[in-house]
Amino acid sequence: MSLPAGPKIDCHIHAIDPVRFPYGPDTPYRPSGQEIAPAAQLLRVFDVFDVSHALVVATNTGYGSDSRILLDTLRQGSGRFRGVAVVENDVDIRELERLKAAGVIGVAFNVPFHGAGYYRNAAPLLEKLTSLGLFLQIQVEQDQLLDLLPLIDKSPVRLVFDHCGRPAVTQGLKGKSFQALLAIGRERDAHIKLSGYYKFSQQPHPYEDTWPFIAALVEAFTLDRCVWGSDYPFLRAAERLDYGPLLAVLTKLFPDPRDQHRLLWRTPAKLLGFDGS
Repeated sequence: MSLPAGPKIDCHIHAIDPVRFPYGPDTPYRPSGQEIAPAAQLLRVFDVFDVSHALVVATNTGYGSDSRILLDTLRQGSGRFRGVAVVENDVDIRELERLKAAGVIGVAFNVPFHGAGYYRNAAPLLEKLTSLGLFLQIQVEQDQLLDLLPLIDKSPVRLVFDHCGRPAVTQGLKGKSFQALLAIGRERDAHIKLSGYYKFSQQPHPYEDTWPFIAALVEAFTLDRCVWGSDYPFLRAAERLDYGPLLAVLTKLFPDPRDQHRLLWRTPAKLLGFDGS
């Protein structure tokens, strides 16, 4: 198994620790087994694979807008981590300022979890994010991006899209939602995470049916606005996944070490504020 060489930045991970941070009583899904990943475990995995920095993404699953585990993980990272928080749509700007001071650099919209209608009146939140220099991280699947366009088209907020936009592989590259995502990549200050292949692929590892979508995203966004994320510890995965084989897919998609460096270091270092590391 060939892995990209050199230091790396993982732009999509989750901290899950029900011992120190119990799940809320109303959570619809309770991660268990290999889905458990306290901060100490995250750091051990990253040391093995030469991952020097990472973006910790809060989860609706288990924790929702309770940011305690996110902030604790940022503290334990001692400068190696940045965070993306889950907040209520009417969150006070002072709370956003508190999160930013602790290392949070963006806020997540999880449309597959909540539905697009949940965010219909979130324009004031986007104004707060813009004023604070925080980005909006969006996860959609299938054609959900189309429902979100009226909101994000009216806002100058910086955008980061999760998991290649989770396109419908059966629709091919010409699907309306995927074409809208490509247009955003060409026209806006937006980034895309080349991650989560298993969430929309209809094939086993190495998920070759997703490769044409990844190539189209790289062409539209360019590698100056593409980053990679593992999605570790793989919540709700239909089969067992491991960090190394996911990382190894990149050597097939990007055989040129210079492209690997742009994807795994130069671009994410700029996006996450690790330029001086």
